[in-house]
Amino acid sequence: MINREDMLELTRRMTPSRTCMDRIAGGYMDEDGFLDGSFNIHFLKLSGEEKAKNLALAKAVPFSKTNEQLKEYEFSPTQERPGSLWQLLMAMREARLKNDALNETFYELVGEHYQSVGKDYAVFLFHGTYDVPLKASDKESLWESEEVYDFLVCTISPLEGEYEPGEPEWGFLFPAFSDRSTEIHRIDIFQKNAMASQTELMKKLFP
Repeated sequence: MINREDMLELTRRMTPSRTCMDRIAGGYMDEDGFLDGSFNIHFLKLSGEEKAKNLALAKAVPFSKTNEQLKEYEFSPTQERPGSLWQLLMAMREARLKNDALNETFYELVGEHYQSVGKDYAVFLFHGTYDVPLKASDKESLWESEEVYDFLVCTISPLEGEYEPGEPEWGFLFPAFSDRSTEIHRIDIFQKNAMASQTELMKKLFP
């Protein structure tokens, strides 16, 4: 089960003035899942308006209804084997999204398995680092870093205009953030419509 307080702690670092994001990358897909274009930029190079707009997309994942729209899944050892999607996500995280070849491999996998609703869509990736502060017994922050949570957020949104993503319909937070700590063997998956599972994409994640 996901602790709502963990997610709220992250969302408080997803505002333009306090952002922990350092890079954003994205791919624009046609309705058949083919990549139409991509971008990759340091997050702080965005304008204030662009920062706010993109943070709203990223924030939709941890701020969604915990354990309803956002659920935690655990990878088994066989699902972490060489060539797995888990291994790709770990490599993208280690590269901090700076490796375009890894990112494009991910877009292609999404294009192959994501079940579009007959619209072009955008796959956005965010990389962030959060210095998790120690907390005293009264839960007040001591401001000393307990660990660094190094993470990815993915959002998939239908395009509402030319290169303009709408509200995210699917996404994830990886690794999971559980008890204020990194869980590399778990992933928190967001589905806007909790009843409409992305079956093929989930099978790719958890073969």
